[in-house]
Amino acid sequence: MPLPFVTADREDRVQAAQSVTLAEADRDLWRRPYRPGPWRVGGGALLLLLASYVLFSALVIALAGSLPSAAVCAGCGVLVIVLAVRLLRAGVWVSSLGLRQAGLLRTTTLRWPEVGVVRTVQRPVRWLGMPRTVQGQALVLYPRATPGDGGAGSDAENRRILLTDHNADFLPRRPGFERAADVIESWAAESRG
Repeated sequence: MPLPFVTADREDRVQAAQSVTLAEADRDLWRRPYRPGPWRVGGGALLLLLASYVLFSALVIALAGSLPSAAVCAGCGVLVIVLAVRLLRAGVWVSSLGLRQAGLLRTTTLRWPEVGVVRTVQRPVRWLGMPRTVQGQALVLYPRATPGDGGAGSDAENRRILLTDHNADFLPRRPGFERAADVIESWAAESRG
């Protein structure tokens, strides 16, 4: 009985399947052009584990007879589940409509005509989103200037960091960052045109 998840060539097949899937995908659907990294998946798993404990404690509190306290505890458990789902959905998404950057608390969408330049630059980046910075690479988006803004603001103020090679998706996977940056840059060049 073959066990494909144990074979050494699985990574090659996964990379080939990802490139074919993106190239031939329905371009109207929002897609993340990379897999979530182990830090992001691990954080989501820990949050879901915490939510299970909180919901179990809500059940125990409800069986003990204190329904208002159980409702508050269950509400906290649902809030932790929503936080875990948002953490797992965070990242950069692309479609034929534009580029979407989903964060933990907010999501920003730019249509392709609003996107100026997307490129990879060497710069200090945050390590796992913490205040500590290290030297690394970042995929930076420079929005296109609108005719009515009068040139207000510099490029440094308007740029938006989309991905870094030290975030939760790419910390141990530098080739994954380079591949994702190339795919996003190519979507931007192809869709802006």
